[in-house]
Parts: sequence; structure tokens; C-alpha cells
Amino acid sequence: MTPIVIIIIAVVIIAVLAITVLSIRQQRGTEFEERLGRYTDLSDKLALTDDFEEEDDGKKKKESALSTSLNQALEKRRFAEGWRVQLARADLKLTVSEYFALHIISMIGMGLFAFFVLWPFQFVNALFAVAVGFFLPRFYVARKQGKRLKEFERQLPDLLSLWVNSLRAGYSALQSLEAIAREAPPPTNSEIRRVVQEVQLGIPLEEALEHMLVRMPSDDLDLIITAVNIQREVGGNLAEILEVIGHTIRERIKIKGEIQVLTAQGRITGWLISGLPIALGLFLWIINPKYMGRLVENRGCGWPLLALGLGMIGIGMTVVQRIVDIEV
Repeated sequence: MTPIVIIIIAVVIIAVLAITVLSIRQQRGTEFEERLGRYTDLSDKLALTDDFEEEDDGKKKKESALSTSLNQALEKRRFAEGWRVQLARADLKLTVSEYFALHIISMIGMGLFAFFVLWPFQFVNALFAVAVGFFLPRFYVARKQGKRLKEFERQLPDLLSLWVNSLRAGYSALQSLEAIAREAPPPTNSEIRRVVQEVQLGIPLEEALEHMLVRMPSDDLDLIITAVNIQREVGGNLAEILEVIGHTIRERIKIKGEIQVLTAQGRITGWLISGLPIALGLFLWIINPKYMGRLVENRGCGWPLLALGLGMIGIGMTVVQRIVDIEV
């Protein structure tokens, strides 16, 4: 079979897998939102969010048989629950089976790209690219999680201000959360909206807040939820408690910003020192493949040296990051 035929077959397989994942994603809403749609009326949906779509009972969205069977097979695995939490934290409307399919597509695509484009040492390049492709979806999800959590923590002081003002205006705790869900920007509004909807379905407020903490693992949010739970048990002025916590969180954010500025030079230095050997190695590989290829060809000496070098780079980067990572 000629390389051109192999490339065509591989492209067709990747295209079919990608179209399948995208079609499944477009043809279904999340299971959580579908269940909520059975218990909340349309006026409540429109008051809380603009993302809900009115469902037609005669045109209910269904998953494909392949997606359903794959979901059932993956549900029994330990990593499936971790993937669900990660996707929820990143606010990605993907199932475990779709996330698994993205791993396969990424691995196949990166492997074929390395095998047919990076011509020297095709097989070794393909193996390395497959490993990189396996982690690409994880890197993307982790980046989405970090970005969303950072934005949520930045909005926490404003959230507390809205909550305090609503409580002082005479609203209850749940009514205040409903007002926040309408007025706050994303991702705060979507998370508060989930809490309100869970309470409307009969879940206790304490448990709904704990669910939000699972989706948003923030120390500041943990402090807020702990204070709210204690106030609901022993009583007290919730508005004053939240106001004090809001002041504390603002001061912590201010100190964190100052620390980020003071440690910026150390962090950038760590990245440069760690990335420079890798960048230099790739540059030499491009301009003189035979010279760098000896490291790959000699498995008895070259491969251990590469592993040792990468390990030492990783250890050095970890040490630098631990030094500049100051907890507040």
C-alpha cells in the first residue's frame, strides 16, 4: 500500500471521528440541563439564563448508539469520574466518550503528521508525537480549568458585594443568589445558576454549595461556603459576615498581585532556562539531523542521556516554581 493511500485512509478516519464527535456534541445538551428542563418552567429559565433552549417533546435529542455504548463501557472505569469533574470544571459540554474520542483523534493526527512530515526518523517521531497527542486534550482542559477558576476568583469580591447588598435589601439567601445569577458576569452567573436550580429541585442549599465547590476548587470559595453553613446552623448576620470575608478576599487578591509582580523575574527565568536546551536541541535537529540523530540511533547511550537531560530539566523547573510559589 503506497504512502499516499495510507494518508488518504488516515485522513478519512480522522474526519469521520471528528464529524461524529461534533455531531454528538451539537445534537445533545448536557444531561444536567436536560434533567433541570423537566422541572423548571420556561419563565424561570429565561430569568436565569440565555443559554437554555426550549425543548420540543416530539423532537427530543438522543445520543447515538455508539456514544451510548461507549459511555456505558467507560462508566465502569476509575478515570471516568475524574474526567467528568475535569470537564465540569472547564465548563466543556462533552461526555466521557467524546473526550475519549478526542484523545484518539489527537493521537492519530499527531502520529501521522510526525510520520509523514517530519521525515528524519519517522517511526521515532511518530511515537513521540503520539505521546504528545495523548496529552494535548488534557493540556487544553487544564488550561480551560485554570483560566475559568482564575476568572471566578477575580469575581468573588463583586459576588460578595452583590450578595451583601441583596441581603440588606431584604432578600433571603436564595433570592440573593437568584439576583446574582442574573446580574453577575460569567463564569460566576453560570455557577450560581446551577446552585439555584439544584435548590429548586429539592437539594439542600449546603449540598448545592458543596457541589459548586467541587466544580470550583477555590480556597476563598471554601471560606465563603463554610461561613454560610455555620451561619445557617447557629444564626447571625450573614450580610456582615460576608462583608468581612469580602474585605479579606480583596486584601488577599491585592497581596497575591504584589507577589506575582515580585516573583515575575524568577518565574520567567525558570521558563527560559528550562526551555533553552529543548529549543536548542530542536534547532540543531532541523539544521543538522545526522548530528542530533546519533542520540536517537544509539539506544544504549543516546536514549538514557535524553531521558536524563529531560528529567534534570523537569526537576530544575519544579524547584524554581516551588521557590517562587508563595502561598498567601
